[in-house]
Amino acid sequence: MDASPAILVLTPAALATARTIANHLPGAKLHGLARRVSGVDVAFADTLDHIRALYQAGAPIVGVCASGILIRALAAVITDKLSEPPVLAVSEDGNSVVPLLGGHRGANALAREIADFLDGHAAITTAGDTALGFALDTPPKGWWLANLTDAKGVMARLLAGEPVAIEGHADWIATSRLPVSPDASLRLVLSERAVQGDADTLVYHPRRLAVGIGCARGCEPAELLSLVRETLAGAGLAEGAVGVVATLDLKADEPAMAAVAEALNAPLRIFSASELEAESGRLANPSEVVFAEVGCHGVSEGAALAASGEAGRLIVEKRKTANATVAVAIAPAPIEAETVGRARGRLAVIGIGPGQDGWRTPEATRLLSEADEVVGYSLYLDLVAPLIQGKPRHAFPLGAEEERVRFALERAGEGRSVALVSSGDAGIYAMGALVYELLDRAEADGGVSAQAKRVAVVNAPGISALQAASARIGAPLGHDFCAISLSDLLTPWEAIEKRLKAAAEGDFVIAFYNPVSKRRRTQLAAAREILLRHRPAETPVVLGVNLGRADEKIRVTTLADLKVDDVDMLTTVLVGSSNSRAVKRGSGEVFVYTPRGYAKRIEEKL
Repeated sequence: MDASPAILVLTPAALATARTIANHLPGAKLHGLARRVSGVDVAFADTLDHIRALYQAGAPIVGVCASGILIRALAAVITDKLSEPPVLAVSEDGNSVVPLLGGHRGANALAREIADFLDGHAAITTAGDTALGFALDTPPKGWWLANLTDAKGVMARLLAGEPVAIEGHADWIATSRLPVSPDASLRLVLSERAVQGDADTLVYHPRRLAVGIGCARGCEPAELLSLVRETLAGAGLAEGAVGVVATLDLKADEPAMAAVAEALNAPLRIFSASELEAESGRLANPSEVVFAEVGCHGVSEGAALAASGEAGRLIVEKRKTANATVAVAIAPAPIEAETVGRARGRLAVIGIGPGQDGWRTPEATRLLSEADEVVGYSLYLDLVAPLIQGKPRHAFPLGAEEERVRFALERAGEGRSVALVSSGDAGIYAMGALVYELLDRAEADGGVSAQAKRVAVVNAPGISALQAASARIGAPLGHDFCAISLSDLLTPWEAIEKRLKAAAEGDFVIAFYNPVSKRRRTQLAAAREILLRHRPAETPVVLGVNLGRADEKIRVTTLADLKVDDVDMLTTVLVGSSNSRAVKRGSGEVFVYTPRGYAKRIEEKL
């Protein structure tokens, strides 16, 4: 996730304070209201929409503005306090710094830092932080609270002055203001062992365990996960103490690997055979058979040791079933998973809709925020610029689609989280199909590398242009419809013409994509002539240009009056069926719809 703060400034009077904050926080960008503030990194037109977009993208927000503005913007989208980004309000003079959200996700610490260099006051209101010096329900990075639901009750008792006994050690506990007594009935247990928590006992696990796993090709996830859980339980180790799940890179795309990492809520990190072979001297059960097969003398033990570091040690030797192996190592301190091995790599194929922020799904926004870098056509990247601040952008021109997708897959294959951005829906006349085509091709036939073939691929659907055009004008897609691209760049015109005739004879509502270009001026006219043989001249036609953007235009004409010069590459054309109707309301507004036959059903009932 991009942790670079967005410093929000709405007035010239707040600009000096905002610049001071931005200059002190690494990676921070100034976001300014376009009509009032100049000289910022990111300009925006709608304050509330922009704040919501930043929040949903997971970006820390420091608003040099009234706290009420931030509250009104975010009230409807506030969800889980355990995952929300920090949101702070700073007075224009810098005297007051108020963490509003994400106090346990870094907002309180950030407020103290900002107040320090502004010589202001951090208004920390979180009870645990002010009374005890930390929040019981959100331990520091590298620690896991096993029984979160009991934290609220324990916190209340501590705030009332009840003492607590500490079993184990952690610096963040040792430096707190807890009322400690060895004989207290309240307990805080700090251990990687499996300990049962309850209303009197909070159990915190240091995430020191590295679980190394291996499996045969096609191993059932349930088999590997059962082996891992049985191994941890048999050794008396807590699943919450697992800081990383590790394996050989050749196994990175096995569903069983992902299933174990997800179940243990730990990141999956992968190593090359040579990296695992470097651990051969520390293996308890080296195998020549394994070496002959994959190039290292042990997968599960080697991966566990590699992930736990030079000071780590094996505490559970390799255990196996018919198709799976597991071993466990322990590090001297909580494991920083991002510093060991590399990630599997993920390609998020994202449809951002036609261009309006409100038409972009929360899932698309989240995946953009989680990406390490972003790939796409430059115009599409500009549309999501506020969400990808601070990330490497790789812009490709129109016509370089295969190069764009290949680059994105190969970057993901190196262990990065990459977002591939398309307008509309990426699976509709966009990059989605090409992603899977390159994964399907053999490398010798123009496919991607073996490393790239093992990346995880996720898809975020978007609102397609045909949906946007239909919604803007009524419901022309209310009955059976199809979509046809008129571009013969990748599809022979003979095939397109055959589809046009079939759609015309079937009386489908038709959405035309890529209707014309500078060099293609005949296909739309030919399509019009084919359709006129099968449906009335007055059939309504909807022309949607720049849908969802500032210069959006919607026009309704008829099939007889449709002209090529009225259409360009940014136009989506919807041609009604013989039943579609264009209706002018009393106000002069025109809407288009295609009935499904409800009137006939009503007549039959009567």
